[in-house]
Amino acid sequence: MEHCDPADRFTGCLLGGAVGDALGAPVEFMKLVQILRQCGPAGVRGHAPAADGMARITDDTQMTLFTAEGLIRFGVRSRFRADSSPRAMVAYAYLRWLRTQGERTRAGLEADAGGDGWLFGHRELHQRRAPGLTCLSALRAMLSVDEPAINNSKGCGGVMRVAPVGLFAWRLGWTPELTFDTGAQVAGITHGHPTGELAGGALAVMILALVDGANLAQAVYAARQCLRTRPGHEETLAAIEGAERLARSDTRHDLAIARLGEGWVAEEALAIGLYCALVADTFGEGVLMAVNHDGDSDSTGSIAGNLLGTLLGVQAIPQEWLEPLELRDVITELAEDLYGFVDWDIGEKGGDEELRQRVLAKYPVG
Repeated sequence: MEHCDPADRFTGCLLGGAVGDALGAPVEFMKLVQILRQCGPAGVRGHAPAADGMARITDDTQMTLFTAEGLIRFGVRSRFRADSSPRAMVAYAYLRWLRTQGERTRAGLEADAGGDGWLFGHRELHQRRAPGLTCLSALRAMLSVDEPAINNSKGCGGVMRVAPVGLFAWRLGWTPELTFDTGAQVAGITHGHPTGELAGGALAVMILALVDGANLAQAVYAARQCLRTRPGHEETLAAIEGAERLARSDTRHDLAIARLGEGWVAEEALAIGLYCALVADTFGEGVLMAVNHDGDSDSTGSIAGNLLGTLLGVQAIPQEWLEPLELRDVITELAEDLYGFVDWDIGEKGGDEELRQRVLAKYPVG
């Protein structure tokens, strides 16, 4: 593989996840036999565009974007005061996403979240794209941005949105252990089962390692090393090791994916996305494999797209999939800001006053 610039990996991660999401969205609730009947014997081979020609994203990408925005706001806020945490700022970002869905938290926590900012202003995000019921209910019931969800859910709605944690962590030079814990905390904002949290931590570490130039096997090894030290890790570890084992076997891909599950729960979605990334020779091959199966095709497509987009960079994503992608420019700009925020000269003492005002308008911190 040719050298890939880290900034290209950031953009590849977020655009890759969005492409996988959009490819899988039209067939999310279909069995493979139905997909083949509707799309032909090869299954999904490209976007099924809406009437206006756009390839629509779902709540998976919406929440991934708000994860990235919350992390950037934490990075900006920390320049001025140390009174928050990545989890808290991402939780506030999810409350903004909740408002885009026409709902609010019962505790009125939105008042403390700062201004709406740039991302909230994009009308395409103010549409319900089959949002996860656990995400909605957990955010409605949230009493504190510093506490995990009070439920026992391990649905894939936690893991499918945490890839930006790995990017953010790499930019700040975090250890795999800190990255893992933050990824788990971010997933745990809405999903309280250990597997729902730990799968998020594992994906965040994989993304961290891939940005740093690791191959997939090395990235998985780093995630497993962190995972093994956490209580309740057995289910997530077994799923990851199952994906690795099947990737080394001569099992037919569709049968291998079926053995890993359907992706509705966290460890299955992570395992399917990981398996498809491990066995693929190209971005396109891996993502198409990840959406052509029984189950949660957009979430598994998102995870495979995050992994392969980070590994291979944005140049590996087929242009015919990028061109009609909804919010492509917004996703690209957010990836660029997630990469660049550490270099913004916005400190209170000195600094670029014009830039500071522009950044604080885009990413207000309260």
